[in-house]
Amino acid sequence: MTARRLSFCSRLCAGLLLGIMLVPAATTAQEAAEEPSTQILSDSLRYDDIGRTSVFTGNVILTRGPMTLTADRLDVREDDQGVRHGVASADKGKRVRIRQERPEQFDLIDASGLRAEYSEKDDQIDLIGQAVVIRYICGEAMDTIRGQRIRYNQTTGLYQAEGGAESAGPGQRVRSIAQPRSRVDAAIKACQDKNAAARP
Repeated sequence: MTARRLSFCSRLCAGLLLGIMLVPAATTAQEAAEEPSTQILSDSLRYDDIGRTSVFTGNVILTRGPMTLTADRLDVREDDQGVRHGVASADKGKRVRIRQERPEQFDLIDASGLRAEYSEKDDQIDLIGQAVVIRYICGEAMDTIRGQRIRYNQTTGLYQAEGGAESAGPGQRVRSIAQPRSRVDAAIKACQDKNAAARP
């Protein structure tokens, strides 16, 4: 198991935490203005006010700002203590996918797994089963993590990656690849130059 700070995983998971509507509502007008709206498309929705659950099923597409989550099912529930929990799942042979773009940095996070879980109490997100997180710069893959489970804790800024029978890494192990900062900077500079040359 590995635990360390990782900026691209931080951006990915922070986006997802906001995206599945499991964060407290804004308390001021300024906060409300800064928060992007959330849209969830699905074939069906079942909301239980008494049980405090929402179930979105069928071609679920959640969009919040630059973040998009796709799944076959999204379950959101609130427990007796008012703590919210979310689970996104995919049908057999498919994957939950999360994509988050930062155009100003020419940066795209593409993460996937068989399931994604969130606990508001622990403030952490788990990608479970053949979990993969890839950071692209200007369309080129830069950093990659593969494992059975990738967990990110929003409070501590730490992530953990675990191997196992359902690991996306070779030999049921965790595989992590990080490019040198110089290569990342060069890719960003190349994109900046290309965009500048394309401007009239």
